Amino acid sequence: MALKLLTATNSSQGYRDNDFDWCVEGELVHIGVVCARDRDDPDGGCGCGRSFAGLNSHRATTTAMVREVPGFTDADYVEAIRSSLEQQGCDASFAEHEAALLWCLVRDWPVGAIVERRLNEIVVRQVVQP
Repeated sequence: MALKLLTATNSSQGYRDNDFDWCVEGELVHIGVVCARDRDDPDGGCGCGRSFAGLNSHRATTTAMVREVPGFTDADYVEAIRSSLEQQGCDASFAEHEAALLWCLVRDWPVGAIVERRLNEIVVRQVVQP
């Protein structure tokens, strides 16, 4: 069975005036840290309070899609997160925990769900056919 994972997407970009997508379409994303500038306002000037971070490009997007990734294992996912964090000079010791949190986040959403982030709230924006 394929894992359901959060991936970057440009689908539904423009729904909000301040949407952006600098990730590679389909790359794995995670929920990055929010800086002091955006801590109280997802529409703050930085954008980190409303975006997902690409594991490979280390860029950001305001939209992510739930996709099934055939052949990708739990261990592959943990390694992708760990590697991304290490590349950015961050503590990678929480990679397994972060992977588990992301699995829990997407487990009840259908494949094709497009989600957005508003600080600590992540909600489905729309569902498209994959």
